Amino acid sequence: MGKSIRTTSNTQTTTNSTPATFKAGDSVLCPSVGNGAYKLFNDKEYDCLGFTTNGKTYHYCNDGKVSRDDAAPLLFHDTKANRQAIATLYSGSQSSQRKVIDTTEADDKEVILISAFDLSDIACDIESASIVISDIGSLLGLIHYEKIEQHTAISMARLTHDATVTWYDLLQNQVNSIKETLAMTRYGREGK
Repeated sequence: MGKSIRTTSNTQTTTNSTPATFKAGDSVLCPSVGNGAYKLFNDKEYDCLGFTTNGKTYHYCNDGKVSRDDAAPLLFHDTKANRQAIATLYSGSQSSQRKVIDTTEADDKEVILISAFDLSDIACDIESASIVISDIGSLLGLIHYEKIEQHTAISMARLTHDATVTWYDLLQNQVNSIKETLAMTRYGREGK
């Protein structure tokens, strides 16, 4: 098919109908993830391309789609034209769709925007860990006051250890993700 002409108001843009392909090392834009440029790498574990940002890895086929069945790609090569097109597409419409709840103080010098989903995820992890800590405290109380038999206490201690190790790992992953974000602020630089 070669080339097609797309007309918008009084302008004409010639576009190539050949779909873009991507490879490891390409710098790409992904408006569904964020406003930055991301560098693709080969993810051999999943046999696809990926990039990592804010502690999360996103996977794509070499045509920029998440799945071969998707109608349109989510990745775009990081070019000036693509940046301008994405900025034009999202200018105004994104802010009208986004609800921002500002809990900052007037003297805050730096602000980090975090999605409600990510904040909810952090809150759920903290709440779940606090419930586990409370359960461990109750178990220790039962053991201290000799309200459970010794063989039961040993079994419960083993389960408690496993739960503690699991929750430690989950919370450390959450803390590391938060630290990555804070590293971009003066608070991350102060701690070094």
